[in-house]
Amino acid sequence: MILSGTMQINSKQHLEIGGCDTVALAEEFGTPLYVMDEEQVRENCRRYLQAMQKKYPRGKILYAGKAFLVLAMAKLVAEEGLGLDVVSGGELYTALKAGFPAEHLYFHGNNKSRQELLEALEAKIGRIVVDSFSELQELQELSASRRQKVDVLLRVKPGIEAHTHDYIQTGREDSKFGLGFSEAREAVRQILSAAPYLELRGFHCHIGSQIFQLEPYRLAAKAMLDFMSEVRAETGYVASELDLGGGLGIRYTQGDNPPSIETFVETVAAAVQDEAEQRKYPLPELLLEPGRSITGEAGITLYRVGVIKEVPGVRCYVSVDGGMMDNIRPALYQARYEAMIANKALQEPVKTVTIAGKACESGDLLLVDTCLPPVEKGDLLAVFSTGAYCYAMASNYNRNPRPPVVFVRNGKPRVVVRRETYGDLLTLEEL
Repeated sequence: MILSGTMQINSKQHLEIGGCDTVALAEEFGTPLYVMDEEQVRENCRRYLQAMQKKYPRGKILYAGKAFLVLAMAKLVAEEGLGLDVVSGGELYTALKAGFPAEHLYFHGNNKSRQELLEALEAKIGRIVVDSFSELQELQELSASRRQKVDVLLRVKPGIEAHTHDYIQTGREDSKFGLGFSEAREAVRQILSAAPYLELRGFHCHIGSQIFQLEPYRLAAKAMLDFMSEVRAETGYVASELDLGGGLGIRYTQGDNPPSIETFVETVAAAVQDEAEQRKYPLPELLLEPGRSITGEAGITLYRVGVIKEVPGVRCYVSVDGGMMDNIRPALYQARYEAMIANKALQEPVKTVTIAGKACESGDLLLVDTCLPPVEKGDLLAVFSTGAYCYAMASNYNRNPRPPVVFVRNGKPRVVVRRETYGDLLTLEEL
């Protein structure tokens, strides 16, 4: 089992998180229920900042909002002194409504609409990360019509193959994100020669997500400094910022062994410093964008066990009151998790079962062939490491209301997202 942060087994043999008994949380707030260890989230933010300050004083940490972003999370990120990257008008709106400082917002995305770009300009956010020639042209037109200077980064594909799932590799040549090196050089020339309202501050790349090996980051740093040196030689432009994205993996199972936050930051910082020194390139400000590694292991999801169905000679299905609606990752990425019976936390695992969701899909399986103590209807199942990309990707499939999100800290829970009701499902509908 993966007990991280403040998680422990209490005297009642129940799983506890943030000083709160999970059985009591389920009774008070119902299930399914997302629970976030607020202290662990804050501690991870601080570890990133401290590591960056120690290894690369001209560095900045941006939280990748796509992992998990609600008003309370945006406020927490601001309180901890991180910047925030957003990838849609909705994420931008959330951040601004939470009072997040606009100058510390970075706007990503491969297909930003004209309206989204306009909203970013009106908010005067810190950086817009340009992803394509068409976006470059549209942003140039909007900034010129408003006579507004805009600071931009240019997203580049470094052609690095990260060892992760195909769907979450983003830095290779065959990717919908960013521009190849030759295209990016042309984009630089266009910005420098024909875009008077665009201020090119530097370059961005992101090689993927849930990455355990650090060598791809070293290769990305080398590829980007090679590219930046070539641009300098061709145009005289020297980038003041280099954003190498995020992607550090977390533990979903006991077999997972990702590098620590400190090792990740130290490795990337050293690679950039070494590559810049070799080329006599002025050391740029280094930006990193962790998301999953800040919130992932800090979250659990609680479910109530319902129907238990033994298929003789095949498997035992244990159905819970959630599923792919609140965690699409097993169906989408074949992601693996670990779980425990939260009300029987010290009982020995003795039976191999498959945890099935309640969606009307044969593929709605949260855990396949996992070993648990004897399971009974009404037991409370806790699935670990669900703090990233679960609430963020949740849906109302089969007209299921989305679960609430509760932050826990020092024995006190607080609802940061209330449970949806059936009425909420109909809010936008008309007969």
